[in-house]
Amino acid sequence: MAIADFFDAKLFMSATITLIVIMDPPGTVPVFLSLVGRKPLATRARAARQAVLVSLLVISLFAVAGQAILAYLGIGIPALQGAGGLLLLLIALQLLTGGGHEQEAATEDVNVALVPLGTPLLAGPGAIAATIVFVRQADGHVGAYIALALAIVTTHFVIYICMRYSGVVIRLIKESGITLLAKVAGLLLAAIAVELVANSVRGFIAGGS
Repeated sequence: MAIADFFDAKLFMSATITLIVIMDPPGTVPVFLSLVGRKPLATRARAARQAVLVSLLVISLFAVAGQAILAYLGIGIPALQGAGGLLLLLIALQLLTGGGHEQEAATEDVNVALVPLGTPLLAGPGAIAATIVFVRQADGHVGAYIALALAIVTTHFVIYICMRYSGVVIRLIKESGITLLAKVAGLLLAAIAVELVANSVRGFIAGGS
């Protein structure tokens, strides 16, 4: 039997690169630090672990049953993009308008590892859509499914490393730098949110034409 029957290296490379580009592990660091940068090391490590596990669970769920879920609920990718964009926009506005310590207190009652880190920032519409596309490309081949599963795990491992060791950044930028990062992260999140909403609108228009 060919090696591709057990492992599709081409699909693995394609899926890994695509997911890393979409999920942007280095780009999550400013958002991660703006939300939990003032927390103790143990808390930051737990938040990084939980965010990655949540994202991995969501992506895996859509890899296994994404097409069936969307078809059953009558939801298209544009709707996911719009919902994710609006949610990210709300978080971005909080980061841009709220003070650093006020934001810290506001997140005490909400596990930021779940929202917005785990989803929709990491396991967002783009990553979900890409995963569903790769599942279609696998087309029932076991080696392709194994490659895709490994690509998803590899991507999340890279994300975890970036967030877990973001403490190096904290030691460099100090308290004032974290406050600045919160504003920058808010601006970046707002831009991502607007792009998601714009893609959603384009998707609805293209679907209706």
